[in-house]
Amino acid sequence: MSRADHLITADRLAAERMSASPPVLLDVRWSLQQPDGSAEFAAGHIPGALYVSLDDDLTGVSDDARDGRHPLPSPTQFEQTVRGWGIDAATPVVVYDAGPGLGAARAWWLLRWAGVGNVRLLDGGYAAWTRADHEVEAGSAADAAAEVSASAFEIKPGQLPLTDADGIAELAESGTVIDARAEERYAGESEPMDPRAGHIPGALSAPATGNLSDGMFLEEDGLKQRFAALGIDVENGSGGEGGQEPVGVYCGSGVTACHNALALATLGVDAALYAPSWSGWSSDENRPAATGFEKPIDS
Repeated sequence: MSRADHLITADRLAAERMSASPPVLLDVRWSLQQPDGSAEFAAGHIPGALYVSLDDDLTGVSDDARDGRHPLPSPTQFEQTVRGWGIDAATPVVVYDAGPGLGAARAWWLLRWAGVGNVRLLDGGYAAWTRADHEVEAGSAADAAAEVSASAFEIKPGQLPLTDADGIAELAESGTVIDARAEERYAGESEPMDPRAGHIPGALSAPATGNLSDGMFLEEDGLKQRFAALGIDVENGSGGEGGQEPVGVYCGSGVTACHNALALATLGVDAALYAPSWSGWSSDENRPAATGFEKPIDS
């Protein structure tokens, strides 16, 4: 798949909204500082969009801290959520958030993982949409949801690769694992959220915000340079096929890692998500923690 299969511009979305088969729009306004974006949605959103709560709709429940702060929803739970959005396997979907895509990428990943084949992220998000002077509307999340006819979609989990703690540890030794958190958290200089500071031994620092410039995804050449510098084969793709080394992604709790997965997907690289991420890894006292910065093996 190409970049256009994963990202869409505001102008292109405006045109597709007027087509015979407009996409379902999912508004994932979310940040660590303000996880509930329903008030922002009510104040203004792309017409026809549905509000998605990352904590309620894109996160499951677990009593095991090793599953992380944002465990993936169960297939049964997520299937019901997707049906409630009126989506089936062939439905075109566009996800967006306030701008950077850090929350919307989680929706992109889950829908792709579940077998929805046409899911794109609005590059630049709601900020890009309003900057282009496209139409907006106000209204509550409940009112928007009331307009939807539920589908009977049966999801097919597993369409994107997942890995567990043992798997990410092995990937860090045999392939490339990248950490999407801020550099100071990766290095163990600061840890405001999780039980221990540091990173998975062998993982490399690749903050998700590095995929962006002025709130938009870097152009293809920029992304290629960024990931090639980390030892990832961006010319031939990867994911363990054709002799290419596999790639793993993680972050603090499995949200912003999806941003790195999306950026890699635009280059044809399939990365395995370690969903519990550092919050799950650091909750297991038997798992080691590294500090400081590591370099690519071939650097």
